[in-house]
Amino acid sequence: MNVQQLENELWEAADQLRANSKLSAAEYAMPVLGLIFLRHADNRFKAYLPAIEADIPQEAPPAVREVLIKLGFQGKAAIYLPEIARFDRIASLPLGTSVGAAIDDAMDVIEADYEVLKGALPRGYTAFEPDLLAELVKIFDRPAIKAATGDVFGRIYEYFLNKFAMSGAQEGGEFFTPPSLVKMIVNVIEPDQGLVLDPACGSAGMFVQTGHFIEDVCHQQANDTVTFHGQEKTETNTKLARMNLVVHGLDASNIRQGNTFYDEIEHLIGECDFVMANPPFNVDGVDTKKIGSQECAEGRLPFGLPGTNAKTGAISNGNSLWIQYFYAYLNKTGRAGFVMASSASDAGNKDRDIREKLVNTGHVDVMMSVGNKFFYTRSLPCTLWFFDKGKPEERQGQVLMVDARDVYHVVSARSHVFTEEQLANLNAIVWLYRGEQEKFIALVGRYQRQVGDWLDALPDRIAADTAAVNHLATKLSAFIEGATLAELNADQLEGALFTQAALDSFRAELAAARTDAAITENIVSTLEACSVARSAIAATDLSQHDSQVALQAKLDALAPQLKATAKVLDVRHKQWLRLLDTAEKTLRARVSKAFDGKAIREAKRALLAADAKKNEAPTVRDAVLEVFKQTVYFIHQGHWLHSRFPNGIFENVPGLCKAVPIVGENSIATNDYSLTPGRYVDTAPANAESDEVFAEKLREIHDELMELNDKAAEFAGRISSNLEELLG
Repeated sequence: MNVQQLENELWEAADQLRANSKLSAAEYAMPVLGLIFLRHADNRFKAYLPAIEADIPQEAPPAVREVLIKLGFQGKAAIYLPEIARFDRIASLPLGTSVGAAIDDAMDVIEADYEVLKGALPRGYTAFEPDLLAELVKIFDRPAIKAATGDVFGRIYEYFLNKFAMSGAQEGGEFFTPPSLVKMIVNVIEPDQGLVLDPACGSAGMFVQTGHFIEDVCHQQANDTVTFHGQEKTETNTKLARMNLVVHGLDASNIRQGNTFYDEIEHLIGECDFVMANPPFNVDGVDTKKIGSQECAEGRLPFGLPGTNAKTGAISNGNSLWIQYFYAYLNKTGRAGFVMASSASDAGNKDRDIREKLVNTGHVDVMMSVGNKFFYTRSLPCTLWFFDKGKPEERQGQVLMVDARDVYHVVSARSHVFTEEQLANLNAIVWLYRGEQEKFIALVGRYQRQVGDWLDALPDRIAADTAAVNHLATKLSAFIEGATLAELNADQLEGALFTQAALDSFRAELAAARTDAAITENIVSTLEACSVARSAIAATDLSQHDSQVALQAKLDALAPQLKATAKVLDVRHKQWLRLLDTAEKTLRARVSKAFDGKAIREAKRALLAADAKKNEAPTVRDAVLEVFKQTVYFIHQGHWLHSRFPNGIFENVPGLCKAVPIVGENSIATNDYSLTPGRYVDTAPANAESDEVFAEKLREIHDELMELNDKAAEFAGRISSNLEELLG
């Protein structure tokens, strides 16, 4: 699903309210977010409903059946929706029905079933203009939005709140942590039991991802294994957090409103198994008197107060407050993972002294630098910090530094993410550092099995692609053999008449294309090589590192051939489309009775790329090229890991990672207790940049150029319009 397109469509709908409604942005912001909640709740409800209904006897009376369905949702990662609250019912209300009243009723019945949502869901939908609200509901009922999966809820909320903030609906500010960073934090600290705290919880994305981790990796239910505690400064965000947790079937009873700078959750200090957060960066003006002087090991500030403003006495930067809070809330074996401004890793004066004390505890586990453009509304680099009070003694004297600034995937000129594989590969560095070699081997084995799965699909995809080409070739051949000069020259001017030589030339081009031996040989050779690779994968013991290394060498050798064949097929597509273009535009093929327009349109469609903007289904061309792309991609993932850790154990990798001692030569102590990975991991060799990294950077440059071109065209249009007004 194209989430960006989805967001744009939703905002376009919501923006109609700004243009045509009597309501201000501040008045319609929460109701629109409430509709997103209802839509997302309905999506999740529908995802679980078929399996629950399958266990209910067909002969059960409707009332009994509904009770059993409601019971079936207990323990599921979704909420039960009574008929009155289901989105399709609201969307299908007959003309003249009050849609606003129906939505208010839906919110009422949901709150009646879920006490934790009391007062959280918005009301007042009857204040909307009926026609506008009905149109908004229809847009929220579009197929693409119905099909939305994954944790798009928080991202759409972030998008809307940012838009509303720009419209004056509320103060700006981050409350949504990008999923890439949330997943990275969860993957490293592995929150699988006990008390989990986020003292700056925003829309509760950290908790939602923890739920996914417990369900997918630990194969348990989050509500059975962890207790979530969250605190948020604003009432709006506490409501969003509760809505987000409930819609995912997670316990939201411990979400509280409070300013974490001042509102201590006293009973949790020193008690949490896991702490995770994305706090606001670089906050100044924190009132020292309200914090108190808890400069003791038992308090929230075990390493002392940061520097203060000489004139006001207020804390000049709150980063070191947050860092200490996270540390203080952990129990004796607890782990923490949080996002922090990159500047905090090198800050001087009292912040530096606090950092020294922290590092010398031996509990700083991992530091990971992340490049810019990961935040949804701001472009700034950041650092992920990880604490582990339960670190084994042999690792307490060092910190793992990971520089991931060159690891990213370009979504747009303004947005970067980690792919699932990039997340796993970075996590694999931590596994090896912790001595968990079996996880590293399992990950490589998974990649190699995925290569095999894609190779299994290759023969059929190539056969389908060849059949599509042959179908078009047959139809074009039928045209050229059946066409006459008389019909092609009908209504043509004297100087534009076709000759037999033109037809013969086209006939020769067709024959050459149909009998291109080089293409055939290339395809046959690649299929043979892929068959050998598939056999090698099937015969390899993927639970052994040495076996994986030998297999990876064979797959690495196959990758260039796969890339080359993909280009050959793409050239073949373009060649036949060019021939078709020549037939239609140069030879006027459509006027000939021998030209089968309908069949040729279908054949042409198979050789074109699907239009993602129109949500078109993948074509035959897309399908075959996707196999090559995915096969090479997963070969590269295995290569990325083996080329950096060839022995299957942790090693310092220039430009990527290094285990840095706290004291001694080239240590953290000799670098003024800096925790910036880039100061320690050295520089990668000049030839180490992979094709994938180069492609990402090239794509980024291209996207930025396109965005600048669009802006230039927009400005040119405005200038032209203004000139016309001035001169007109």
